Amino acid sequence: MEYTVKDILHLEVAPALGCTEPTAIALGGAAAASLLPVKDHDDQTLQTCLSHKNRTDSQNSNDANCRSKPQIDSIEIWLDPNIFKNGLAVAIPGTGGLSGLDLASAIGTMAGDPMLRMEVLLPINDQDVQNASEFIQKGKVKVHLLSGHRGLYVKTAVKSGDNLAVSTIEVLHDNITTLELNGQTILEHALYHNTKDLNGNKEKRGNAAELEKSLKQITMNKIIALADQLDSDDLDFIERGIEMNMALAHHGLEHACGLQVGTTLDKLADKGLVARDMIHDARVLTAAAGDARMSGARLPAMSSAGSGNHGLTAIIPIKAVADHINAKRDDLCKAVGLSHIITACIKAHTGRLAAICACSVAAGAGAAAGTTLLFGGTPEQIGAAVENIIEDLAGVICDGAKNSCALKLDTAAGAAVQAALFALNGLNVKMTDGIVGETPEKTIRNIGILSSEGMVETDRVILKIMLDKILK
Repeated sequence: MEYTVKDILHLEVAPALGCTEPTAIALGGAAAASLLPVKDHDDQTLQTCLSHKNRTDSQNSNDANCRSKPQIDSIEIWLDPNIFKNGLAVAIPGTGGLSGLDLASAIGTMAGDPMLRMEVLLPINDQDVQNASEFIQKGKVKVHLLSGHRGLYVKTAVKSGDNLAVSTIEVLHDNITTLELNGQTILEHALYHNTKDLNGNKEKRGNAAELEKSLKQITMNKIIALADQLDSDDLDFIERGIEMNMALAHHGLEHACGLQVGTTLDKLADKGLVARDMIHDARVLTAAAGDARMSGARLPAMSSAGSGNHGLTAIIPIKAVADHINAKRDDLCKAVGLSHIITACIKAHTGRLAAICACSVAAGAGAAAGTTLLFGGTPEQIGAAVENIIEDLAGVICDGAKNSCALKLDTAAGAAVQAALFALNGLNVKMTDGIVGETPEKTIRNIGILSSEGMVETDRVILKIMLDKILK
């Protein structure tokens, strides 16, 4: 099918509370638990709940019996290596800085709201965290690493009495592909990945796998043409994302969160050790937002291509530049829209999760392209900016989500603005250099090959190093 800019925005851009890997794990648990009847339901009530769960209308959520939280006896999860890696050490929002794959699953299963999707943990409170922690201490959560699996994968099995509910998430962090209750597959459910238009009406816009195939074939000219199709509703949606991510940046600066990369950069400028310019502001704001998000701040990020940190990098540097040059609101939002499309395109090539730091390469390229457009750059200059940053940051690895991701966001934000300014002033890396291709499209394809084929063993080694530290 032919994908429009609305399809891309609504499949690839959405609010996410907390790091998307533990959030995906929490969503899987919450989705499975939502299928379970309460412990004292009789067989007739169980069948009634099951029939409701096969429906997608409002009656589904209005049945008080089916909405009640069941007594959870055990949880078992199976994770692909990159979900495992990225969810291992990052703080879970609302837990006071706690982390853990088992904790994310337990909290989501016991207290999460799956209908909130990537904001599944929004309702949790301190008592929920304590209950989940005690549940884990009793050895009731089993975590399995699917070491040979490629691609995003979260399978959750939740046991409650004689009932067993199973959910599977694939391709995208909130893309629930199967739901089962006591061996019966649920064919239709509100949790399956249907999108809604900007007025809240349900629409089927294809699926994530089909979109990725389409994005792998797209040309730079087509990408720019898609950005030209953004209408007022799209721009309003993009603006909400800008506001959301800037709120994280301000929170990170005000509360000196996490590793304090943003606040430290700001202090260096106060001391006169570094200059305040648009690159500096892009770095400070993006890093501060990363500081806040990675330390578990209870503020959502507008994600891009399935990652909140991608969303921070894809949006905030462009906003920082826009403030410096007093850009118009619509021009800013269009530039951010282009950034989202470029980010999604590169992620389609590199893989949803990989050994390469896509916050640097994919979202960084998106920010570079958007910044170039903001300055009135030509399609050729936009392509040059993308190639510049890919050649600059291609070797940055992803060693899991954690507080120090703010360092990489700092680097990516500064490099994105620099790549754009270089392109606008005639600097474009040549195809004779390394992995740079004859065109921006071929360069993007090459970074995809490097990520999906060349760095497979790198990914295994990174995870081994991380696991060795835990086992010591």
